Amino acid sequence: MRRGMANEAGNPPPPSGRPAPRPAPRLVSRKAVYAARNRSLLMYTSAVIVLAVGVTYAAVPLYRMFCAATGFAGTPIVGTGKFDPERLVPVEGARRIKVHFNADTSDQLPWQFIPQQKFVTVLPGETSLAFYKAKNKSDKDIIGIATYNVTPDRIAPYFAKVECFCFEEQKLLAGEEVDMPLLFFIDKDILDDPSCRKIDDVVLSYTFFRARRNSQGNLEPDAPDDVVQNSMGFGEYEHAPKAEDRRGSS
Repeated sequence: MRRGMANEAGNPPPPSGRPAPRPAPRLVSRKAVYAARNRSLLMYTSAVIVLAVGVTYAAVPLYRMFCAATGFAGTPIVGTGKFDPERLVPVEGARRIKVHFNADTSDQLPWQFIPQQKFVTVLPGETSLAFYKAKNKSDKDIIGIATYNVTPDRIAPYFAKVECFCFEEQKLLAGEEVDMPLLFFIDKDILDDPSCRKIDDVVLSYTFFRARRNSQGNLEPDAPDDVVQNSMGFGEYEHAPKAEDRRGSS
């Protein structure tokens, strides 16, 4: 009677007295743990190697960017930081500086490359437009690339180029002749530099090389590295060997 009433009330049946079965503990394989660690280590090592190789190949263009931004080793400054309108105003009453233009070509490049003016005189802050002329004297299309530097090198931080054809691919068809413009100015901050007070003459030099593609597919001068470095005014500085040279000697 009581049991029936309990069932009618909906009470749960009494526990059987046996504990609920526990799930079997998972066995973790040591081999799986070691394999995961090895994969992580391999990925980390590979990333470090890729980064190191990338930095090595980027060293030369980064070095050129540094020189172009600071004027190091006679490299004229290129960029936009000095091109604010208020800086491109001639300083009246300042002494004029004579800028001479020089042009050279490598022996492997059958081009005629000459400046169209021997020199110009400019005031600090005054923009000036000059032209070079290049002619492909061969019967084949040729890609050239130019390097540059300015002397004396202490004026390089103040010699800024607004428009230039250097370090860019210049393709001339067989027998083609083109004019290459150069827009530049000498920053007026030169007047505040005691080391530049006696500079009256500046020489801007360009050297054209036949272009080739390196192992990364980028165009570079087809000439020995010391020749290229000398054309940019870096001949007196020690340089680290290229990545491909290090691999060849190892």
